[in-house]
Amino acid sequence: MTALRGERGWSLSELARRASLGKATLSGLESGSRNPTLDTLHAVAAALGVPLTTILVVPDPGPVRGAAVDMALLRVFDDGPVTYELYRMRIPAGTAQQSPPHHAGVTEHATVFAGVLEAGPAARPERAGPGEYVAWAADVPHGYAAVGEADVQASLLIRYPRPPG
Repeated sequence: MTALRGERGWSLSELARRASLGKATLSGLESGSRNPTLDTLHAVAAALGVPLTTILVVPDPGPVRGAAVDMALLRVFDDGPVTYELYRMRIPAGTAQQSPPHHAGVTEHATVFAGVLEAGPAARPERAGPGEYVAWAADVPHGYAAVGEADVQASLLIRYPRPPG
């Protein structure tokens, strides 16, 4: 993160402002003394305009957890002007999570294997059950919820276009 921040000529305070996070939180992330949540990681990646995996330090970060969503990175596809991240996603029944916007042009695509997923822009989420697919623009506040009594098991593909410049 420090190198990405430096490439942009940003101070720690500037990145904290752009990511809407505390300076102490970012300092702890950069030093490795804090264990960030999924929301914190997404906020930093969005502020920097990079895919989430760009700011993860280790090759296999293991599960990434949010307020309700557990995700495990399966694969990163770098396709020139676009990067794709493929995750296995689990959401416990009856739980929900809101996520901050990614950078401009980012989209998310979920395929549901079990349970009923409600996901998409906070203003107009869609539902998908087993064998169904839902996609949305993720450069706005968006969320995920497991509707009903079953956990959601799904794949999540996040498409990140490279920002201009």
